[in-house]
Amino acid sequence: MSGTSPTARIFSSDNTAGASPEVVEAVTRAAAGQTQPYGADSITADVRRRMSEIFERDVDVLLVSTGSAANALSLAALTPPWGSVLCHRDSHINNDECGAPEFYTAGAKLVPLGGDDAKIDPGELRAAVRHKAGDVHSVEPSVVSLTQATETGAVYTRDEIHTLGSIAEDAGLRLHMDGARFAGAVAALGSTPAELTWRAGVDLLSFGATKNGTMTADAIVVFDRSLTAELAFRTKRAGQLASKMRFHAAQLDAYLTDDLWLRNAGHANAMAARLQEGLKAIPEVGLLGAADANILFCRLPQQVIEGLLADGYVFYHDRWEPGVVRFVTSYATTEQDVDHLARAVGRHAA
Repeated sequence: MSGTSPTARIFSSDNTAGASPEVVEAVTRAAAGQTQPYGADSITADVRRRMSEIFERDVDVLLVSTGSAANALSLAALTPPWGSVLCHRDSHINNDECGAPEFYTAGAKLVPLGGDDAKIDPGELRAAVRHKAGDVHSVEPSVVSLTQATETGAVYTRDEIHTLGSIAEDAGLRLHMDGARFAGAVAALGSTPAELTWRAGVDLLSFGATKNGTMTADAIVVFDRSLTAELAFRTKRAGQLASKMRFHAAQLDAYLTDDLWLRNAGHANAMAARLQEGLKAIPEVGLLGAADANILFCRLPQQVIEGLLADGYVFYHDRWEPGVVRFVTSYATTEQDVDHLARAVGRHAA
């Protein structure tokens, strides 16, 4: 493993990568001079304009510092306290938000559903949207939340989103998308951002960027603009209305310029595909599920896991079941990083 840097061995998350040079440069430029606070600056206006162009319609954009804030505030605007959020049991909001959705919705209940590759099964959703609807003794089905790409690295196709969106609409429910890795899904599918969101029924999108090149900036993209005023108040009340919003905006402005967001995501996806090909050649490795984006699950013998850890590799293991590991690539992962990892797995397997 000589010749590789310590960071080249980190495959635990795409959050471990730094920030794209273009983003860093944009923040530096934004630090010069003075401008209006709380989002009343020209850079924030530019981000809204760029988002409207990308999504092919006039949208509102609220900048926040975390994906958890984007998800929780979006769901709070879509769900009454007596409502329920229908989501996949493996979704981030169900497993990794420390109760933030329940907190910000003032007590709405998350109702987990099943489905392969962490995608909601349409049949289960059809049953869930009607379950005890209108029964005052139960929570009221109110919103469906999809994760794009999913926690296992699969992506919802345009038709799959449209199917789930139609089920939600027919039952009078709203549709939220947790797009922490939305760029990866767009890059993988080749569909337009519009086709994967509002044209398929999505009302609000949590637009993730920190996993793919920004420092501290995510966004809520509002397709149903009747929700904007409430979201603005909720964002302020949650401490997410930054006084120097231009620094969030500068990051996203650079991220969206010249398709940096798609180039970064496409590279991360390509590195995961390269790793998958490298691991396929090793009989002792069992690949698990779809790997459409930049997340790869596989089953490894215990001696391989221990050997990789001894080599200094960092990755999640034994969180799901013994022998199951997750490797995540990023825009900063190199072909050399991936090839070193695949060779290390082969060496320890032998």
